Amino acid sequence: MGFILWPLAQSVYLSLTDWDGASPEKRFVGLANFQRMLGDGLFWRSLGHNLVWVVVGTALTMGVALLLAMFVWNRPRGFTALRTIYFMPQVLPAIIVGIVWSWIYNPAFGIINRALEAVGLESWTRGWLGDPTFALYAVMVASVWATVGLAFVIFTAALHNVDTDLLDAARMDGANGWQRFRHVVIPQLSNAITLVTVLLLVHGFQAFDHVWIMTKGGPDNATQLIATYTYQKAFMENEVGYGSTLSLVLTVISLLVSVAVVRVRERA
Repeated sequence: MGFILWPLAQSVYLSLTDWDGASPEKRFVGLANFQRMLGDGLFWRSLGHNLVWVVVGTALTMGVALLLAMFVWNRPRGFTALRTIYFMPQVLPAIIVGIVWSWIYNPAFGIINRALEAVGLESWTRGWLGDPTFALYAVMVASVWATVGLAFVIFTAALHNVDTDLLDAARMDGANGWQRFRHVVIPQLSNAITLVTVLLLVHGFQAFDHVWIMTKGGPDNATQLIATYTYQKAFMENEVGYGSTLSLVLTVISLLVSVAVVRVRERA
């Protein structure tokens, strides 16, 4: 517990100071950093990017993971190999994922632009990571690819506990595939869905590694998230006090959202 509470207490203390991270004196400024944050346009822009990342990224990751889990539910031929392939991106270092996807998005030799050119869609080609309109979503796709494996494993394990007798009964009552999935399978996956949702929400608010490796928050702050903005302020611009304020707010937001999701699922 001390490994959690002590750093948290230090963050709270530093958020009340104006410290550059090197000087021996930490000048106490009270709530000035929080006041500054409320008027910081880039903070609000970063928060907006985080919200987009959380909503779209969580929905996309859960959808893909559940689809893959349903595909291997009946253990088709090559089940073990498929499960390994789906989970493999989860264990790759973030720097490897970032470098590989940067190559994929490369405007000169990236596979996406080459594929678009091959099917006659040259007008769709672009510098994906250099275009402010698409950069955030491009990095998000890479992050979803890297994180979908964990959600897939959780959903696969949960599907083994689904009561197939209920599915057979629903089929005999005339329910189609979607109705059986919606009214029989999904309710029995409620605990797994709650767990995956909370994990993805926390990951979404704290997303940093893939963004920093691929774009460093650019172009023109189009992919700036609160975590990358915090790192930039604290360790690149030596504003440790303000960086601590940003990190503290990020922690509170993640905690509140996680608790809210769990409460909503418990009442459902």
